[in-house]
Amino acid sequence: MFDCDVLVIGGGIVGLSTAYALTRAAPGTRVTVLEKEHAPARHQTGRNSGVIHSGIYYRPGSLKARFAVEGAAEMVKFCAEWDIPHEVTGKLVVATSRDELPRLHALVQRGRENGIPVRELGPAQISEYEPRVRGLAAIHVGTTGICDYTAVAKQLADASGARIHYGADVTVIDRRPWGVAVRTADGRVVRARVLVNCAGLHCDRIARLAGDDPGMRIVPFRGEYYELADPSLVRGLVYPVPDPAFPFLGVHLTRGIDGGVHIGPNAVPALAREGYGWSVVRPRELGATLAWPGSWAIARAHWRYGAGELRRSVSKRAFTEAVRRLLPVVEESDLRRAAPGVRAQAVLRDGTLVDDFLIREAARTVHVLNAPSPAATASLPIGREVARRALERL
Repeated sequence: MFDCDVLVIGGGIVGLSTAYALTRAAPGTRVTVLEKEHAPARHQTGRNSGVIHSGIYYRPGSLKARFAVEGAAEMVKFCAEWDIPHEVTGKLVVATSRDELPRLHALVQRGRENGIPVRELGPAQISEYEPRVRGLAAIHVGTTGICDYTAVAKQLADASGARIHYGADVTVIDRRPWGVAVRTADGRVVRARVLVNCAGLHCDRIARLAGDDPGMRIVPFRGEYYELADPSLVRGLVYPVPDPAFPFLGVHLTRGIDGGVHIGPNAVPALAREGYGWSVVRPRELGATLAWPGSWAIARAHWRYGAGELRRSVSKRAFTEAVRRLLPVVEESDLRRAAPGVRAQAVLRDGTLVDDFLIREAARTVHVLNAPSPAATASLPIGREVARRALERL
């Protein structure tokens, strides 16, 4: 009667980590993954900065804090075990103005509460790490690293033993007392005892197809990147002090596993769930975003911040100005456009930006409804948690 025991929708790193965890926690469990693209990791997983986050930013006791700290160590071990390119580089978080100093000190305390070793630096010590970076003070976080998350996702897919169907866009979900039946756009029908929704940018739509009210909507934010024409200007990873009012870390400099240095991202509204440029507009998706009351609440509360992000989106000069706060030697001609990404940000009806990972359960289903950064870092423990919940429903 059943084609599989657990059906996972979504072939990004969280969905594939869930499949991997399922087959390890319960050998013999039949797992199927449906991914609408023709390869894994085509969206958030394959379009981020490739950073293995330490977990320093996240509220102590939160899922993000717990899973990022655990996940960072596990990700390094996983990459080493499977010979996936990675490096533990450490990073600097740099305060460039006096009003950022209290937030920097608070970040030191938060890091210590999360069990992360942090070293405080003065201006001269900043230059020892990054000769061309300038700041009033900084912290060095030694457990931060970089890796190739697309390669990680592919390895999870291979090692999971799951049956994976690519080009399988889910259009219908029929949930019954005995389980679920899912139909894809090409007419494929898959019957399973339990459904796991790891659909990322489309997770709220999948939840509604399953008959559940997720209580949130995904509001997509595009992150635009540049890369340095001369990567020797930066040795490693350099971040500004984040504003705790926003879930975005601000424009930072990241030396990738390929040796190039990416700069970004900003955060601007995307006009489609997969709106990787201003020219990508999907009226139905945009209309759904505009119809959600939380979208307007965000606009009212954060219009000044949003205006600055929009300015940096349309003006390379403005983007360069933001970079020069950390790297004064950089010129507009030093920056070259790089591939953008889109963040799937869960927003509540009142405009609250969901700050933590959000996993909800219903009859025969587990929904992952908010898994932006640092979800790639935390993907192994997230996968175990989702798998645990799914197995309890078998």
